Amino acid sequence: MKISKEDAKNLILKKQGLSGEYKFHGYSGMLDFIKQAGCVQYDPLDRCGKTHEITLHSRVLGFTKDLLYEALYDKRDIIDYFDKNMAIFSIYDWPFFARRRLKAREERRSHSALSDVKDVVIEMIDKRGPLSSTDIDLPEKLDWSWNETRLARAILETLYLEGELIVHHKNNTKKYYDLAKNHMPRELLRQEDPHKKDLDYMKWSVLRRIGATGMLWNKSSDAFLGIVNYSADLREQAFKSLLDQGSICEITVDSLKEPLYIKTSELSLLENNDFASARTEFIAPLDNFIWDRNLIQELFEFRYRWEVYTPAKSREYGYYVLPVLSGNRFIARAEVVNDKKRRVLILEDMWWEKGIEKSKYKEKIEECLERFSKFNGCQKIEIKSLI
Repeated sequence: MKISKEDAKNLILKKQGLSGEYKFHGYSGMLDFIKQAGCVQYDPLDRCGKTHEITLHSRVLGFTKDLLYEALYDKRDIIDYFDKNMAIFSIYDWPFFARRRLKAREERRSHSALSDVKDVVIEMIDKRGPLSSTDIDLPEKLDWSWNETRLARAILETLYLEGELIVHHKNNTKKYYDLAKNHMPRELLRQEDPHKKDLDYMKWSVLRRIGATGMLWNKSSDAFLGIVNYSADLREQAFKSLLDQGSICEITVDSLKEPLYIKTSELSLLENNDFASARTEFIAPLDNFIWDRNLIQELFEFRYRWEVYTPAKSREYGYYVLPVLSGNRFIARAEVVNDKKRRVLILEDMWWEKGIEKSKYKEKIEECLERFSKFNGCQKIEIKSLI
């Protein structure tokens, strides 16, 4: 099938729930979008809302941070665990991550300090209830992730990755862990890995990531991050098998050298592309929509890089800059800050794309800021940059 760039863009935006009227509403809509997306990537940085919260705010009418907390730690309809890096997904997807939990157990066994305290910490939580790393007296230091950390933190994170523990609740960014068996359905904890073969697991992963983005190509992509034991060869086999069984469809897009692939069940998204009620939204830095930055640059002619880890003197724009989407095009980048003490949302700066008539979008940006201010619990908006 051959389609235009406009059709490709519109298909992705319809799939993402970013075009026309909101199709996701309230608590149930939040769960529906997470289920459709597979997962929403998580990050703890909170400049104007965390990236996963911004992702949901841009899709779900009536979304609040409290709704997400309720779903994660009160009702437990969803869970925070590793999918595409740290993420949030339906609790019923738990069995599909058995390989990740097995890998974590294998890595822990090679680290004697962790294995030595494993049973002690589990017994401690069983007796005392949810604990954070500061509640556990294991001050020894060891190399961990990017830097050195306390043994208490390392063992809690390890047991979490192995599936023995889950996050019970959070106090800001501080995590309290409890035994998974105390909160998760037994049938989910007992269920074996649904994918005995590597190819079956890769097919499930590829189909999940295509569903998360709306459209992908069969080549190296950040959209495939987090797949256990990923390899290009296995990815190639998965795409071929999914094509042969009719689960995905190959699409040729005007002026793109590489073909793209969508789920066959979503071909109907190519119909009735009506943007009469186009929305303007701030897009999160780790939004599913822009997981593959190269594909977004090809289709939308918009190059985006999250510069939080870029030294200040080397940044092209700013520390925490959000792409601004209006209709089916990116019109600008915005640096927005939530001053929590004053409860003021500040538009620090704005960089417009070439050829954009600012006056045409002034009201749309103002309306977008109003919704974003409410989402962040602010009472006032300060604009330091001209809209």
